[in-house]
Amino acid sequence: MREAASALGLSVEVRERPEARSLPEAAELLGISPVDIVKTLVVKRSDDTFLFALIPGDRAIAWPKLRQLVGVNKLKLPDADIALAATGYERGTIVPLGSTTAWPVFADESIRGRRIALGAGAHGFSLFVDADALLQALDATVADISQPL
Repeated sequence: MREAASALGLSVEVRERPEARSLPEAAELLGISPVDIVKTLVVKRSDDTFLFALIPGDRAIAWPKLRQLVGVNKLKLPDADIALAATGYERGTIVPLGSTTAWPVFADESIRGRRIALGAGAHGFSLFVDADALLQALDATVADISQPL
């Protein structure tokens, strides 16, 4: 993951943190708000390809919006073993950097202009990065793709 970030010219900070049982608990341990933790969700298309959806921690995927943006009728979250096979990362550690395949990235527009925390590829760590730099480096499609929890 660090090598992938470096190859993209991204400045990242990886910080160790105690295990958390929930996203709000992880935010508290990191001293940030849940909105500043961005979930990297692996989404499966019906053709067995995937995409990453970057969603703020206080929100959820708005499936109709994401389907419309992607131009498909069906999307779903795969089982944990399929997500691992598609990315090389276990759930809770997934990051769009250094994935076994560079799947397209779709990000909620609300993460722009912030320093965000993401999974770091291993349990017990968080990756901090400037969201705008990340979105540009990954050539992310940025749109309104989330809704309140």
